[in-house]
Amino acid sequence: MQLIPVGEAEKPRNQFPPVYVGETLIGKDDIAREMQHHPAEEVAEAWHEAAKSLVIRELLLQQASRLKLDDVADEEDRIARVLELELNVPDPTEQDCERFHAANPARFRSPTVMAVSHILLAAAPDDVQERIRQEETGHQLLSSLLDGRARFADLAKQYSACESRHQGGSLGQISKGQTVEEFERPVLSLQEGLSPELIETRYGWHIVRVDQRIDGQQLPYEHVKPQIRQYLSESVTRRAFRQYLQVLAAETGVEGVDLALPDSPLMQ
Repeated sequence: MQLIPVGEAEKPRNQFPPVYVGETLIGKDDIAREMQHHPAEEVAEAWHEAAKSLVIRELLLQQASRLKLDDVADEEDRIARVLELELNVPDPTEQDCERFHAANPARFRSPTVMAVSHILLAAAPDDVQERIRQEETGHQLLSSLLDGRARFADLAKQYSACESRHQGGSLGQISKGQTVEEFERPVLSLQEGLSPELIETRYGWHIVRVDQRIDGQQLPYEHVKPQIRQYLSESVTRRAFRQYLQVLAAETGVEGVDLALPDSPLMQ
């Protein structure tokens, strides 16, 4: 996704309605400059996100004035002070954390670790004929491995387009997030041994053997309690911030932009 230069926003700016926060007009020049911080494939999307960001900022600065915080010179400090004074964010209780742990067991497991070997039969994503040819080769090689007519390391050395061919096809230990998703998803579901099916990725076709599988274990509550507390605290803060902005927008009035509120209280 490319950043949209300010110049790209010059032509369409007149097609957007004026943006007001109360009686304050958010200048189109300001919105165009803010677009640099909101990369998007369409100018309209970048314009809208930039306008939202400036509207939220103006809402908080106007509230700072109502709270008589104008003596705080720095605008960022003024906004931080508003949130400090106005947001009522309760800390998650021990019971909240325990309930979240019990209700989300899959989130709190050690990662499954696997030792995997593969043979990559390479083909470009857009080369249909080569992908068909390599798939046929893959089925032939897989058949020879399944009936014991060939050794995995020998075929890896001869056919694989991956540097792992020099180690008999071994990729070493892998876990979630270490390989491309279209390879990882099917591989992590395999048990030990040679997979009877080829796996297709953007790189081509893979013959895969799981040499060892160590399944993840459920992590005890005490081990993950700090992580849960932080997650719940951030979740409550995001929700409180959205509700607070909804109240400010209703009281002040916002025109010219659909204020779909963000998940994070951090100003961009």
